[in-house]
Amino acid sequence: MTKAWTIASAQKALQDGQVSAVDLVSSAYTQIEKEEGEGSRVFVRTFKNAAITQAAASDALRKMNVKQGPLAGIPISVKDLFNVSGEVTTAGSRVLADDAPATEDAHVIANLRAAGAIFLGHTNMTEFAYSGLGINPHYGTPLNVWDRHIGRVPGGSSSGAAISVVEDMAVAALGSDTGGSIRIPAAFNRLYGFKPTHGRHSMDGIFPLSRSLDTIGPIARSMECCRILDHVMAGLPVPTPNIRPLAGMRFAILETIALDGLDVEVAGGFVRALEKMSKAGARLERIKIDAVNHFTDIAALGSIAGPEAWHLHRDLIGKKEADFDPRVASRIKAAEAISAADYIEMCALRREMQERTHLATRNYDAVLLPSVAIVPPELKPLLSSDEAYAQANAMVLRNTAIGNVLGVPAASIPVGHEETAPVGLMVMGEAGQDALVQDIAQSIDAALKG
Repeated sequence: MTKAWTIASAQKALQDGQVSAVDLVSSAYTQIEKEEGEGSRVFVRTFKNAAITQAAASDALRKMNVKQGPLAGIPISVKDLFNVSGEVTTAGSRVLADDAPATEDAHVIANLRAAGAIFLGHTNMTEFAYSGLGINPHYGTPLNVWDRHIGRVPGGSSSGAAISVVEDMAVAALGSDTGGSIRIPAAFNRLYGFKPTHGRHSMDGIFPLSRSLDTIGPIARSMECCRILDHVMAGLPVPTPNIRPLAGMRFAILETIALDGLDVEVAGGFVRALEKMSKAGARLERIKIDAVNHFTDIAALGSIAGPEAWHLHRDLIGKKEADFDPRVASRIKAAEAISAADYIEMCALRREMQERTHLATRNYDAVLLPSVAIVPPELKPLLSSDEAYAQANAMVLRNTAIGNVLGVPAASIPVGHEETAPVGLMVMGEAGQDALVQDIAQSIDAALKG
């Protein structure tokens, strides 16, 4: 898969007979299996025989002019959280390696399979999705495409998902997002990522981290790819995008927390994107929302994800702690000290943050902020220092996690120049307005490219 495909361009090439599904899948595995490449760190396991068989079947149906689904013949990578029938789901961990294979697809995998998607394999991730950096001591850490001679983190926890797309090992990827695990690696690798409204997709057959915050979504080379995958996952028809000029559209630039301590490259990329939007006629208003400070109040009490992850993993840690990534185990165990009263208080702060933020933002077309406050950090210093790891992880997650606490849809689109550090622009909307956020993100992307 030497060409940087989108779903639309791959569909057209398939329809025009320029390429076959077997070609697409075979090319993907050529990239995955390159000895000098990242494939061994990107994929925990591959489904090669099943994928090629499915691709051949798709080609045969196409030759017979049999109508197929909107993803027919499209190779997709799957984060190692999603059950795929006949395969073991290990969540990036050695702890679950001896579990039985899944007996059925996760609900969203079944929807995608019915639409014709071809699944290439399970992609690597931060163990149990519990970090935004993408480091995995068990299966290795795939390197960010930027500045690879130095070696920078891919972003997490959907690390393999992003690198599978940027390295042309898949047309698109499925990830999860509890605190930014789709949008962070998307931003870090100049890709598009979409986190839906909390509750939009069924989580049946997906290994959880925090049921109050978990969402699932796509990483791809275009916002249109994200739209297609998001709607198919939800079992919905894919709507035609409504891409509009930015003239007259009104955007809020979130100042509270989100603009603190930005790396120079991030601040520069964000400002240049805003300037271009303004020239295109967008109305930009800087706003402060006091309720967003509850994000810091929640962090001071611990985190909502912490107690929920401890409840999920306490038995596993008790039996197999030595098999965990020590940093993941220590962070999960730390939540044991969070009291029930503090957890209830955090949930109350979250509700107030959601209600008051909605009142402040509901009349804007979208809220804008940098997807990630810093550029992808170097890997080696984080491997050798727990303090550096903790600081980088907190900073990487900060902006994206605001959207998870709010439970709203948010897209990350790449901004800036190819020769500079990767920077993402986050487009955040109101709960339930997923298709609208996709429209607006596409409209902004079109204006920035214009």
